[in-house]
Amino acid sequence: MPGTVLLLAASPLGRGRLVDAAGVLPVLAAVAPAVLSGTDTANVVELADPLEPQAVLTRLRAAAATPAPLTVYIAGQLHLDRRQHRLHLALARTTPATTRYTALPWQWIREELRLRSAADTALVLDLHADAEAWRHIAERGLDCGPHTAVYGRVAPPATRRGLAEPAYMKTVATLLRSGHRPPLDALHQQTLARIPQETAGNLLLAHGGGRSPGFPVTPAAAPAPAPPAARPADPHADIRAAVEAGRHGEADGIAARFEEDALRAHGAGSEQALHWSEVRADLAMFAGDPARSCRVWMGVAGARLAAGQAVDAPAVETAVDRAHHQWAHIKDAARARELGLALAELRLRVPGRRRGALENVQRQLRQLQAAP
Repeated sequence: MPGTVLLLAASPLGRGRLVDAAGVLPVLAAVAPAVLSGTDTANVVELADPLEPQAVLTRLRAAAATPAPLTVYIAGQLHLDRRQHRLHLALARTTPATTRYTALPWQWIREELRLRSAADTALVLDLHADAEAWRHIAERGLDCGPHTAVYGRVAPPATRRGLAEPAYMKTVATLLRSGHRPPLDALHQQTLARIPQETAGNLLLAHGGGRSPGFPVTPAAAPAPAPPAARPADPHADIRAAVEAGRHGEADGIAARFEEDALRAHGAGSEQALHWSEVRADLAMFAGDPARSCRVWMGVAGARLAAGQAVDAPAVETAVDRAHHQWAHIKDAARARELGLALAELRLRVPGRRRGALENVQRQLRQLQAAP
């Protein structure tokens, strides 16, 4: 099965540019696709200084939906939006004042990859943070999700004038041009060994999934590897295998059992329970049941709001946006009308980032109600 590779290099075009991110793409493009992927053959999608976060999300979502092994290479810079204090990947039009609307929320990357297994999903990152984003990361780390392998670095703001270089990613590309891709942990260590001065004091990311990312260390300070130990079975891998085989009922059954366990152990508004609700919403989508997916996503949004989350919290907005997206695919007019009324009420509370979303629901509802 061909692998999938997404190359994303982005930074603002104006004075806010910290790093020449797109400068790494010619070096990466010189690497054979199969080597970038670590598979026999691969499809490569390249995004150079994209303008719109929704366009990036569309490409990322398509890549994440493939059953093939996926490697995402990202070079760019991180900003913190001033309203919600959430990390974003800056895009070409991003300014400090418009981060929330013109940059890609980091959570979107995490969310799109959450159903995949670390066995076939990897992020390779070379990121530079502005001062506010660096303080946030120094305190909390960079959350890429528990089921994604992540290797790379986040650099603090430069102390000298001029654009920083994506030295980590360029070194990765140079090593890969040999025609061989070693295991990513080995590739990471080889890269660090070549650029020790460039990565001193950086946040170094090297984890294979299921562990929390580390905090700023130098390669010499990294802890010795722990002895091999048993890892519990990954239910996400079992779910994905069932979906790929077309056993949608089995996949939903696995998720339902874990959802029930999370509800008993942690409660209805817990992140553990909501995670499995979100998984089941996506499984309904994969099974071709947009009405059920829409209903579950609205339930997730309602649960988050009931738990006290803000109407503009990213997880709330994401749930409503996905409910809206699935509602648009419902063919049965009666079910579309029923769910559309509930969605319109929800959109009144959670308008989201996309301008005209409420008006879109109301307009389609009028068309549905006018239909025979």
